Amino acid sequence: MVAALFGGEIMKFDTLIFDLDGTISDPKVGVVRSMNHALIAHGYPARNEDEIARYIGPPLDRIFMDLVGSKQSSLILELVATFRQRYADIGYSENQLYVGMRDTLDTLKSEGKYRLGVCTSKRVDFACKILALFGLLEHFEFVDGGDVGVEKWQQLQALKEQGVITEKSLMIGDRYVDLTAAHKNGLTSAGVLWGYGSKMELETHMPAFIFSKPQELTQL
Repeated sequence: MVAALFGGEIMKFDTLIFDLDGTISDPKVGVVRSMNHALIAHGYPARNEDEIARYIGPPLDRIFMDLVGSKQSSLILELVATFRQRYADIGYSENQLYVGMRDTLDTLKSEGKYRLGVCTSKRVDFACKILALFGLLEHFEFVDGGDVGVEKWQQLQALKEQGVITEKSLMIGDRYVDLTAAHKNGLTSAGVLWGYGSKMELETHMPAFIFSKPQELTQL
């Protein structure tokens, strides 16, 4: 069990909850190609990789709202559906596991000190396919995915209400949405720097930990 000191009080964690995109694996290639596929299919110009990569993390519908400058629900749903068509066929397989992540998860699993879970804005079937692709699905006791209109804080709230997690859980992610979702539910958060959120973005939302490489997760 991991322990951290907060204002003189020892906080013990029994569950480590991982974000997926930007935390366990790098989704850039599949996301960029699938987003441009959707944009072109609906009459919008393709965007360069770095521009799209800046949006990776929040829910898909919010990303498309920003990219096309519209909140028209029918349009956004069509863009999401077109994105998912390509992503389901090939985009999910274009993920790359971050260096050191496999060994880190193997160590955490073999030590057996924590329950391991995933909470991602990505749809749960896609998340499971990606984890299975890397042979990591069995490492996790639960995998929770999002959908259009669902915020990550709502996902964590539901997990708490269902008794899947308690406030003794540590939410680990690379973007501000992971940290704010944790705090809204009374959970402690940890930011990681190998994903898509900057150190400034993470520090602004005051995580208990900031990690620079996956191996540090075994040394909490």
